[in-house]
Amino acid sequence: WTSARHEVLSITRARIALLLLMVFVGMVSVSAIIGWITTRTVTSVYEGILAAGLTAAPNPFTDVAPLYYARNSAIYVVLIGCLMAIVLGAQATLRDRKQGTSILVLTRPLAIQARLLGQLAGIGLVLATVSLVSTLISWVSIAIITGTPLGGDLTARLVGFAGTSWLLLMVFAIIGMISGLFARRDKVQFTGPGLPLLAAVALGTLWLAIAGSFPILATVTILIMAALALTAFLIADPAQDRWLLSAPLAIFAGWLTAAAAVS
Repeated sequence: WTSARHEVLSITRARIALLLLMVFVGMVSVSAIIGWITTRTVTSVYEGILAAGLTAAPNPFTDVAPLYYARNSAIYVVLIGCLMAIVLGAQATLRDRKQGTSILVLTRPLAIQARLLGQLAGIGLVLATVSLVSTLISWVSIAIITGTPLGGDLTARLVGFAGTSWLLLMVFAIIGMISGLFARRDKVQFTGPGLPLLAAVALGTLWLAIAGSFPILATVTILIMAALALTAFLIADPAQDRWLLSAPLAIFAGWLTAAAAVS
């Protein structure tokens, strides 16, 4: 448990980790609101078409399930949550290698496996707390939007989704820890493009939520994403780790550039 407590403290002091945690909680927090705005927008368009006599079909959003408003949470878990888990896992083992903690652990009765399990437990505690807070915020948001608290069955489904998401994030945290164990110590070439790339991915989750309801805002968002991706590509050193850094950034920037032009 000492390793777990130390890992929790280290996460709270890491700026990138905290930024990812705040972005994830923030996006999940507004997920229900975005779903509600989307429903209102489509309903408004439908009512206009209905008033003009252009359709007799029923409103597709009539009597939607309450959990419909939290549907974007799955997108945020996959895009931001998994990235957050990988960063937390990689930082844990990279931090040990940089500070020489892993060498010190090997000279103690405590086995390296126990150290890694302790770090994983600390990461799991942080991810569980984030999942719990996000679920609570979603529950309250949906209750406010619908005007009634969620029943036991719907609450259980929401909690079940949070638990499944936590398990998924733990898998990616383990992947991050493994990558940190075998990554190079000198990773300066990766830190420069990291912030613009992170910003582009975070905006990507917002774009997915608003693309169908706010086309103009979505176009502006994807243009900013393309600019950030191009910035990350230009910052990256093409002479070092070309296929691990420059090539993926080039593909990402190229795809966003093409998507922005079509948008």
